[in-house]
Amino acid sequence: MTAAYTLYAKPGFAATTIERLCSEARISNRAFYECFGGREELLQALHQRCVEESLSVVAKALQEAPDTLEGRVRAGIRAYIEFATADWRRARIMHVEVRRSGDVLSMSRQRAIESFARVIQEAAADFPQDPHVNRRLLTLGIIGALQELLIEWLLAETQPAIDDLVATAVHIFMRSLGAPRSGTVPG
Repeated sequence: MTAAYTLYAKPGFAATTIERLCSEARISNRAFYECFGGREELLQALHQRCVEESLSVVAKALQEAPDTLEGRVRAGIRAYIEFATADWRRARIMHVEVRRSGDVLSMSRQRAIESFARVIQEAAADFPQDPHVNRRLLTLGIIGALQELLIEWLLAETQPAIDDLVATAVHIFMRSLGAPRSGTVPG
């Protein structure tokens, strides 16, 4: 898994052969196949581990967050972004390679998105819902925006600061929900 963590992040899943994985891990091909059915299964296991760890980090941050919508949003987003960016390989697997792998991770990616959608919907459950906006679709849009911010962090020639990513993601989240800016009263 350690070898895959590095190789699947760069040069990437498509360029990583089982032979290269085994060479990097210093194991035989036979030993590999005793653990995994193929490199796709290994990618799924690696992706799932990243998702579970990130959900755990976000859940902990939400438990410790101030009991306001903005407090929960800011804590959850900061925890996720800091977790993802603490190791570029994790961010790359979760946000770039998951898309480049084609059908290999489509179901795993959908499960991850559903898990994060539930977290977001629970964090915003006490906020009034606009009857003209589908909350599920709005949640998916927020997730997509956060993913694109992390892809920008990974691929940009000059990486945006983590604080800028957090501030932008919080702004998108709060404004998407129609939440007033800090210090203002809903109209």
